[in-house]
Amino acid sequence: MSKQTFLQGALILVAAGLITRVLGFINRIVVARVMGAEGVGLYMMALPTLILAMTLTQFGLPVAISKRVSEADAVGDEKKIKQVLLVSLAITGSLSILFTVGMFLLSPVVAKYFLTDPRALYPLLAVTPIIPIIAVSSVIRGYFQGRQNMKPQAFSQVIEQVVRIGSVFFLTKMFMPYGVQFAAAGAMSAVVLGELVSLLYMLRQFKLQKRFKLRRTWQHHIAEGKKTLNELMTIALPTTGSRFIGSLTYFFEPILVAQSLAIAGLAVAESTRQYGELTGYVLPLLFLPTFLTHALSVSLVPSISEAGAKGHKQTIHYRIMQSMRLSLASGGVITIVFMIFPVVILTTVYGTSSGAFMLQFMAPFFLLHYIQTPLQASLQALDLARPAMWNTLIGAVIKFVVLVALSSRPEFGIRGVAVAISIGVVVVTLLHLGVLMKHKVVTFPTLLFGKFSIIMAITGWTGFTMKQWINLNSVEHLLMVAAMLSVIYITLLFAFKLLTKEEWNMIPWNRWLHKK
Repeated sequence: MSKQTFLQGALILVAAGLITRVLGFINRIVVARVMGAEGVGLYMMALPTLILAMTLTQFGLPVAISKRVSEADAVGDEKKIKQVLLVSLAITGSLSILFTVGMFLLSPVVAKYFLTDPRALYPLLAVTPIIPIIAVSSVIRGYFQGRQNMKPQAFSQVIEQVVRIGSVFFLTKMFMPYGVQFAAAGAMSAVVLGELVSLLYMLRQFKLQKRFKLRRTWQHHIAEGKKTLNELMTIALPTTGSRFIGSLTYFFEPILVAQSLAIAGLAVAESTRQYGELTGYVLPLLFLPTFLTHALSVSLVPSISEAGAKGHKQTIHYRIMQSMRLSLASGGVITIVFMIFPVVILTTVYGTSSGAFMLQFMAPFFLLHYIQTPLQASLQALDLARPAMWNTLIGAVIKFVVLVALSSRPEFGIRGVAVAISIGVVVVTLLHLGVLMKHKVVTFPTLLFGKFSIIMAITGWTGFTMKQWINLNSVEHLLMVAAMLSVIYITLLFAFKLLTKEEWNMIPWNRWLHKK
């Protein structure tokens, strides 16, 4: 089994994340154009319920598996790795059955009384079979991460998106004549199909690359797995707490939005449409750079765990600061483009300028979201998952209070939801950073933030000046401006040493260009 370094593993996931993010974005465009804002709203209303069920099923085990497998792999303890894998499969397998049945039975109640739109029942039922699929794939994914072999996960992500985008257009078109709710169910069915094919690929890779046999004495390993279970739970329980809080807030968000907008005087169909614009149009754009932050986070857990076991504090500090630096760098230029050209972006992508103000307003706040994920991964790798859980809870409570207070007022409406989400991002990110500072893992990155602010100011001023002189009346003009800003931005990253030549040279296309 091939093993990669921290940056190699991250870059493999970055490449896969870039491909899947582009494909996923195309998928959202297809869904949006076929079903419209109302269909997207139904789709997005059903999604939080799915995320909540998946979070409970996984039980925070992928991170725990990655950490414990990495530690066992460092000392060559294959028996321990096998035990971790079997205990994890037993837990997730049992939970998946429970939550699949529960979601199937409770979907009518959730759709009618919580989401306030009975049509959400159909996408909820369509996506229910994904729970056991995700349960097994999360364990296999955690195993490969712990081995620091990111290739199977990377290829599986691409496969999943290819299958999904290949089937979503066909399924939504096929069911659209029966109603927008059935089209949303078709889109959810495409998600299930993609995850199933992805799981089959990972199982094949696991069978080819594993160093032990699962058939023999698997019951014995589970029976003697009490210690392993305890070791997993010390990480999994607070990690589950964080994800449960996040998923619970994601679950209640559309419910609170629907109720608050109703208080503000909006009809059900109109509130669904506006929520679809925010969650189906604006947020996918803001989440585009997170393929890099996710890749860094996945690689951080085994890397920091290994360094912590060896007592290499300087390595831990360097990895965390490196992940923050690269995460900020990944989102800078696209944030500037969103802030200066929101109408052009939304019109080009979705054929509508609805949500332009929300995109422009939320973009700078999401720079902190880009560093939030690696910060949380660092806390989990350092056995500080419990403080991370409390940070998530505090941020969720503050977000909900602001959401209800603002979105229930007619003068704010859906914009109050955008403000609440942005405040939640800022609070959680700063709390995560505060915990690392409290435990003297890192100091406040004043120099990093200062340099990055200067880079953003120069690039932003350049972009604003271009907007005054260039008439953006085509996609080609927008791409030209974005390319020019990217060149300026990358040059400044090197000048201020937020990106090093070593990191740049590790990108595959640079090696290909040198060979040519």
